[in-house]
Formats: sequence, C-alpha cells, structure tokens
Amino acid sequence: MNIVILSGSPRKGGNTEILAESFAQGASSKHNVDFISVRDYHINPCIGCNSCFKRDDQSCIQKDDMQTVYDKLAKADMLVVASPVYFYGISSQLKALIDRCHNPLRDSFKIKKVALLLVGAATLPELFDSILVQYRLCINYFHLEDCGKILVRGVKEKGDIKSTNALKEAFSLGASI
Repeated sequence: MNIVILSGSPRKGGNTEILAESFAQGASSKHNVDFISVRDYHINPCIGCNSCFKRDDQSCIQKDDMQTVYDKLAKADMLVVASPVYFYGISSQLKALIDRCHNPLRDSFKIKKVALLLVGAATLPELFDSILVQYRLCINYFHLEDCGKILVRGVKEKGDIKSTNALKEAFSLGASI
C-alpha cells in the first residue's frame, strides 16, 4: 500500500511528529510511506469559491503547495492523520489542508483506509471528543475503513511522549497494517 501521513504539528520534533514517525517506522517495513509535515508546505485556507467544481481540470484557483498534496493523496491507499490538539480541535495548519480537500479531485482518490493519531497536553476524558465526531463523520461519508486510533493525553513539552507507551502502540499499529 501507499500510505500518506499528514502530520499537523507546526512544532518540529514535537510529540505529534514523534508519534507519527513511530507509526511510519512500523508501516514502512511492508508499505510505501509518504510523510507530509504541513509546516513544510504553504497551504492557504479554502475560500469557499467553489471554482474547483466549475473548472474542467478541477484545479483550485489558489496557487500554493496544495497541488503537491493533491498529487500525493491521489496515489494513497491509506491516510493517517496526526495532530496536536489545540482548543479541542486539530491544528489550524492541518485543518486548512483538510478543508482544501473540499474539491472534486477527492473523488478520484483511492484512499480506503484511515487512522488517527492525536496528542494533547490536557488530561480531560473528553479531550478528543469533537475531533472523533468529525473523524467518524468523514469515515461514514467516504465509506472508509478505520484502521485505528492512538489518543495520547498529558504530553505538553517536546519529548514528553517518549515517557508513555504511545510510541510502541504507534509502531505496532503501523506494523499491523
């Protein structure tokens, strides 16, 4: 399989990135893994103009790095979404990328499987609830297979995740795909 990991952390070497890299290490023994760190791409938010639905090539009117991401997603069989949790949602950088998938090009993607990796500093039991609702809605709408979720609470400073069991869980999840 071709697996694309969308890492939504704006912080290089942060807990989300470390977690996503652990998943990638586990999955790369059997699959091709393309790691996209959103901080390395200039992606504007969707402006809701819907011109992509009217253009013959379905291209977005905005000229930024999103076309590169579309090209990578078009080759993917599986998508892994990894994000820190900010105010009970995914990072704004990752949200901008996901919103730009409101484009008819998404109908040509062959993605059938998804996984979710979330990292939050808080320890509240409901920390991930709003993201999980959106995740389930997308799975249902696009008829995707949920291959697993790793939800890590209580990690704030860079490297805190290394003192949890989450990296082993992420590696195992990646290897089990």
